[in-house]
Amino acid sequence: MRTNLIFFIVLLFALTSCKYTPKEEDYTSITYLKTVYSSGDSSKWPRPNLDSTVNKKEFQDIGALGKVTFPDNNPYSKEKEKLGKILFFDPRLSVSGQIACASCHNPELAWTDNSTRSFGHNRQTGARNSMTILNSGFAHSLFWDGRANSLEDQARFPIKDPVEMNEQLNIAVDKIAGIEGYKPLFESAFGNDSVSLKRIQYAIATFERTITSYKTRFDKFVEGDSTKLNNQEVLGLHIFRTKARCINCHNTPYFSDNKFHNDGQTLFGTKFEDFGRYNVTKNVDDIGKFRTPTLREVSRTGPWMHHGHFPSLLDVVELYNLGNPAPIQKKYLGTARDTLIPETSPILKKLDLNKTEIDALLAFMETLSSSRGRILIPELPQ
Repeated sequence: MRTNLIFFIVLLFALTSCKYTPKEEDYTSITYLKTVYSSGDSSKWPRPNLDSTVNKKEFQDIGALGKVTFPDNNPYSKEKEKLGKILFFDPRLSVSGQIACASCHNPELAWTDNSTRSFGHNRQTGARNSMTILNSGFAHSLFWDGRANSLEDQARFPIKDPVEMNEQLNIAVDKIAGIEGYKPLFESAFGNDSVSLKRIQYAIATFERTITSYKTRFDKFVEGDSTKLNNQEVLGLHIFRTKARCINCHNTPYFSDNKFHNDGQTLFGTKFEDFGRYNVTKNVDDIGKFRTPTLREVSRTGPWMHHGHFPSLLDVVELYNLGNPAPIQKKYLGTARDTLIPETSPILKKLDLNKTEIDALLAFMETLSSSRGRILIPELPQ
């Protein structure tokens, strides 16, 4: 009896003295998760749940957002930023004199318009939801289909688009050049008062690169302040990187891989059908692919998806939770459209998230938004 008692005591001591290391899918030790995620050292984080299609060498985990890099051919200057800001708010770039860049990218609405799809020239409705320009300096390409390869390139598209500002580029330039009040602004920004399309594009791009988020609670948390996220939000962060598999597309501190994926929202065969990236490349492999949007400020930039059909983030999460099933369009098999039937990304899988996990994921995404701040609307030159 005495021998058995001694053995039991020794065994109990051995078990309690062992260091406990939670499994990657173990959500029970929130204390552990909070400690490692707020350690300031991402190498201590649990491994992310990466799909086999993700290039592990190129993969960069989420983290605090750094500073925007300005390109060598368009370096920053406060004079250029000032000029770009005024041009951004100037509706005289449009044929009607009523539509500015800020019409669809309102600073009071997280630099979008919170509409399903934006109104443009003659109240025409655009084909897609307006993306926020917040943190767009971190994007490798612009628009949902990536048709612009830089912010400088992007600035010309809305001006000439017949559904947006509907103005001929040369006429837009002439109108700005004919405004006396712009001459000293161009001289300060570029060394002389000559007005050109390139200078307009470069000034607007410079201003847009300065539109970045303030530090979010998430940023402060992963930099070392463990008080910034509560237990539910920490759980959501962990689920984001593991069971929910969001990390496969929404990675890097920008929360976007800057790549294109087909998430089953082509709406094939409907009046809202949109082939996305294919419209730019004409590569059938790109049918239905859209650029991964950043999740920074995501709680403020609804409605969501490229078509704006999702009125809540819960709708988005529930769709991905189901694996975003896109039924085969059997009626088109054997027809002229057979080769255009889109294939969804293999990354999409049924997630089986329960209500507690969904609520935690939504709570975490709220931590990616910063304070609204204020911006003074500039007076337009006369």
